[in-house]
Amino acid sequence: MTRLLIWLTASLTLIFSLGASAASKTEIDAKVAGALQQLYADSPAAKELAGKAHGILVMPEVLKAGFGIGGEYGEGALLINGSTHSYYSTAAASFGLQIGAQIKSQVVMFMTADALAGFQDSSGWKAGVDGSVALATLGAGGTFDSNTLRQPIIGFIFSNKGLMYNLTFEGAKFTRIER
Repeated sequence: MTRLLIWLTASLTLIFSLGASAASKTEIDAKVAGALQQLYADSPAAKELAGKAHGILVMPEVLKAGFGIGGEYGEGALLINGSTHSYYSTAAASFGLQIGAQIKSQVVMFMTADALAGFQDSSGWKAGVDGSVALATLGAGGTFDSNTLRQPIIGFIFSNKGLMYNLTFEGAKFTRIER
């Protein structure tokens, strides 16, 4: 039981201390560019879709860890017309059967002006509450299904191993940060 408490405390301390060692604008921008490059390499269709987006939120490194109780944290940027508009953090907590840690990247494309405005106008936008994020899935030939393409907010979750499936944005809160 003592080992469990030590592991849990260490895991949560690591996750939540990441906010204290916040990255600079230059570091975030470099990681954002790398994450988009990885997404476009994994899915050329995502690059085409990005060209139609009103805004793209990129969270290049979201660390998730837990042992029964878990959490995740990451920092990124909102791009509008290909340029950094503002910086954001994401955080979420989780409970249940879980053990370990992972780093993932998240990209959220706001396909309509209203969806982007709703995100920007919030003081803490929560996926699944303030806006539903359609998780992009690839169909035959590397294209997205037509239902996904009609959604106002489309999300991607991936890592250095490619697109990841059976993941969700639900419960993640995105908050604007100053850099």
